[in-house]
Amino acid sequence: MELIVLILLLITSVTGLAFVIERSLALRAHRVIPPEVESAVESCQKREDVPMLKSACEKHPSPLSRLLLVATEHLDWPKAENVDAVQTQARHELIRLERGLVVLEVIVGVAPLLGLVGTIVGMMSAFSGLGATGLNDISKLAADIGTILKATLWGLLLAIPALIAWSYFTKKVEELGVQMERLCEGFVRRQYREEKKD
Repeated sequence: MELIVLILLLITSVTGLAFVIERSLALRAHRVIPPEVESAVESCQKREDVPMLKSACEKHPSPLSRLLLVATEHLDWPKAENVDAVQTQARHELIRLERGLVVLEVIVGVAPLLGLVGTIVGMMSAFSGLGATGLNDISKLAADIGTILKATLWGLLLAIPALIAWSYFTKKVEELGVQMERLCEGFVRRQYREEKKD
């Protein structure tokens, strides 16, 4: 039984580490908001500039690029409908950015529980051994207590980094979402303001 708990803790550890590495790579700012696309959207002041922006978005695929492509494809729609289309796409992009964070959240909850299971298994082993030999072998009892504490420690050592990573990545997704919203909102506002002037 102790071996099963250790294997589960190891699987949890490897899974958590894999998702931390994957999210670290996926949520780099330049992958979500490429500088080339950011500068193109800020340079796009008139409708004549839209093809340049589309080209930059197609050359540098990213969540921001997909949002801007939706906005550029619907410029002939009323502003409110275009904004709704962009917001719908934005929800999809945020879900993609949050992918994997639920696994870290689960690890935060499961790892201490696995440690607790290991603790209970260790206590069962210690007390069953104590019942068979009595207090004659104190070194065995001390070793069993050490095993109990190790299981608890491993559960916490898995949960704490997972909690830190989950909190960090959740905040990072929120910040990237705000930056993308600012860029898209500015682009749409400029395009429809230009339309009113004509």
